[in-house]
Amino acid sequence: MHDLIATTALGTSAPAVDHHGPVTLTEQPGIALASVAARRGGERTTTLAIRRMIGPTAPKAGHWAGARIIAFWTGPDQWMLEAPYDSEEFLFERAIQETKGKASVTEQTGAWCRFDLRGPNLAAIMERFCPINMAKFIAGNATRTSIDHLGCFVLCRAEDHISILGPRSSAASLHHSLLTAIRAAF
Repeated sequence: MHDLIATTALGTSAPAVDHHGPVTLTEQPGIALASVAARRGGERTTTLAIRRMIGPTAPKAGHWAGARIIAFWTGPDQWMLEAPYDSEEFLFERAIQETKGKASVTEQTGAWCRFDLRGPNLAAIMERFCPINMAKFIAGNATRTSIDHLGCFVLCRAEDHISILGPRSSAASLHHSLLTAIRAAF
């Protein structure tokens, strides 16, 4: 019998937590992800399904919404769903049921890693490696951008809390870029 041990995207048994100055960078391995893209003619059904899952209306371009389950806009009639893995292990299956065959739903949990930046003046860090206008990037905003040549999603959860989702296969590179920017800023 195999003795399999779960590891984080950075290859450790516990999430990485880095402190530098007033900023904390935390690896967040415990999330479930699923992408949802409405099929032709299924836009309304898909939008209503997102609403049933997250509570508020499906977010528009450049935004995220929700509480326990959130959705962020990834393209016209497309969203990524995110939830705590412990309570929503079957997020993918639930999204398939809710969209009633009117959307293409893809399991994304193992494809992405998430790092959370917490602390004051996060704009000083973010502006060092991505082209987001941080003066206008406020809580509830979400965007896709390039960070050190990696396609990433960035969500502003609060003035002092930003989440960055990047390709799991490049987690170590993304982590290094974030730490470098933090050290340069503080």
